[in-house]
Amino acid sequence: MLVVSLGGSPSQRSRSGVLLERSQRWLQEQGVEVVSYRIRDFPAEDLLHARFDSPKVIDLLQQIENADGVVIATPVYKASFSGALKTLLDLLPERALAHKVVLPIATGGSIAHMLAVDYALKPVLSALKAQEMLQGIFAVDSQIAYGEGSAQAQLAPELEQRLNEYLELFFSAMARRPKPLDPNVLNERLLSARWSI
Repeated sequence: MLVVSLGGSPSQRSRSGVLLERSQRWLQEQGVEVVSYRIRDFPAEDLLHARFDSPKVIDLLQQIENADGVVIATPVYKASFSGALKTLLDLLPERALAHKVVLPIATGGSIAHMLAVDYALKPVLSALKAQEMLQGIFAVDSQIAYGEGSAQAQLAPELEQRLNEYLELFFSAMARRPKPLDPNVLNERLLSARWSI
C-alpha cells in the first residue's frame, strides 16, 4: 500500500504537522509506504501563479495517482483550512482523488473551529472525487504539546486514542477498496469473451 501525506501548514513547526508525523509513523509500522509532502516544499511562485506544469506539482500528482490513500493535515485559520493548502489543491485535476481513501486532519485554537473540516475542507476534497472520505480528526491546540529539544511531542490521551482509531479505519478502508482493473487486462478479457446475440 502507498499513502501520500500532505501537510498544509506554512509554519516550520505546527500541531497539524505533529499529527501528520504520528500518522506517518503509525502507517509505516503497518508496512505502508508513505510519501510525504509539506506545503513549504512547493515554490511559492508556482502556487501563486497556478503553474500546473511545476515539477513539484507534477511529482505530487504522480504519487497521488499511484496511492491507495491520502492523509491531509491542516491548521484552521479564520474558520477555514490553510489558504496555502487551497492554492495547491486548486492545481490538482478534477478527479485527482478518484479511487482514493482520504483522511482529513485539522487543528485549531478552540472547539469552535471543529466544523471547518466538514464545511470547508471536505467539500474541496469531494470536488476532487475522493472515493471514500473518513469523518476526519479535529484536535484543539491544547491537546498537543511540542517536545523540547529532541523530545517527542505529547498528545492528550484522548486525542492519541482517537488518532489511532481513525488510522485503523483508514488502513482497513484502503485494504478493502476495489483495485482498478488494468486496461490491458480488461481489453484482453473483452477480446477473449464468448459473446452471444
